[in-house]
Amino acid sequence: MWKFEEIKRANGNLTEGPVWDGTGLIFTDGRSNRLLRYDPSTNQTDIFFNHTEGPNGLNFNSKGELFGCEQKGRKIVKYEGTGKKIVVDKLNGKRLSAPNDLAIDNNENIWFSDQIGNVDSKPSLSFSCVVKAEKKSDGEYEAKRMTYDCSSPNGLIFTKDYSRLYVAQSDFNGNQRRQLRSYELDENSNLISHQVLHDFGPHRGIDGMTLAKDPISKEIYIVAATGWEISGPKGNITIFDKNGKIIERHETPCERPTNCTIVGNKIYVTSIEGHLLVAETELEGLLLFPTS
Repeated sequence: MWKFEEIKRANGNLTEGPVWDGTGLIFTDGRSNRLLRYDPSTNQTDIFFNHTEGPNGLNFNSKGELFGCEQKGRKIVKYEGTGKKIVVDKLNGKRLSAPNDLAIDNNENIWFSDQIGNVDSKPSLSFSCVVKAEKKSDGEYEAKRMTYDCSSPNGLIFTKDYSRLYVAQSDFNGNQRRQLRSYELDENSNLISHQVLHDFGPHRGIDGMTLAKDPISKEIYIVAATGWEISGPKGNITIFDKNGKIIERHETPCERPTNCTIVGNKIYVTSIEGHLLVAETELEGLLLFPTS
């Protein structure tokens, strides 16, 4: 089993969105409305960006530009130095609900989950879905609805060849399915009907996930933050093969892990309780857009 160590406990609780910038790890401190950065060379964690609006998922594109889901602000933003730019905040003329997680494809389009259940005020939209912020020739983005069968989409990640999008269907209220789904993309980058790779039944499913490779077998795995203290397995990191078979589970010292990423052979895990955890693994990180 992996041995997790605590690097940081955020004051505001609810850490999320860990991404590697080439030399350090950027993650969100959602309830304190800021981004933090951990430098492993100094073992220091500092404020990276202030005055966000409930940040959750983060991701880099191939140019090293950092994008984030701001749930309270109900928008996708690009962080630029000490400022930020709104990428999209509406779908079909109505305000987004609560962007949660995002993945960026090889054409610089930003795919994100939008959850109606997380809106503090009355939502404008009447549904949750996966949205694609499609990059246009002028550099601006246009939001398009991509799913009609998700009641509460959460974590998203593309396969290495961008032929499939893994989606965590994760309704934590227990009213809908909690599943790991695989959507095929057609030649126009539209989603085709999904396959259910794993059904979690009544237990908490996946929050966030990443890809990793076994250096010996070269197999690529889905590594996901799963579980909680209420039912089923406790908070853990679950490793799935491409068909959804569970390969391993590693219990975490936090009750509800939220997201994870693997850099080299080290996995970094965030949590509802505000952790940043690290453990050595036998896997290799598979960063789709490594930056330096």
